[in-house]
Amino acid sequence: MDERDLLLLKAAQEGISLTSRPYQALGEKLGMSEQEVVDRLLSLEEEGIIRRFAATIGHRALGIVANAMIAWRASPEEVQKAGEILGSDDEVTHCYERAACPDWPYNLYTMVHSRSREDCLETARRLSQISGIGEYRVLFSEKEYKKTSARI
Repeated sequence: MDERDLLLLKAAQEGISLTSRPYQALGEKLGMSEQEVVDRLLSLEEEGIIRRFAATIGHRALGIVANAMIAWRASPEEVQKAGEILGSDDEVTHCYERAACPDWPYNLYTMVHSRSREDCLETARRLSQISGIGEYRVLFSEKEYKKTSARI
């Protein structure tokens, strides 16, 4: 990754123009051609420096107002397979393994988003069935204080 790649990533993470030629507009800002922008982004993705280049949608504007973190208690033997199963589900946006604590035995976490709390609870029940994990807690978001993507 060179200095131009870094400039491109910093500019792109601030958002791109809603225009028929967004890569051209981004390139004009940086002194690059549209093709150079596209080639550099593809190269960065192929090299694993970026995972994807995608739009972020304001989920609340779409009526998705219920957010739930589901904490799962998975045995050490089942955590890998369960994480793969849960992480591959379309309704799961995040899936992490974390260390359990003596007074909090949950070690696998997923995030789901829906139009209602009941929909989130139904998703949790379905995920429990497909993963084989029966012990879990559903923690609903009450208030969002900050939400940003990782920045460079």
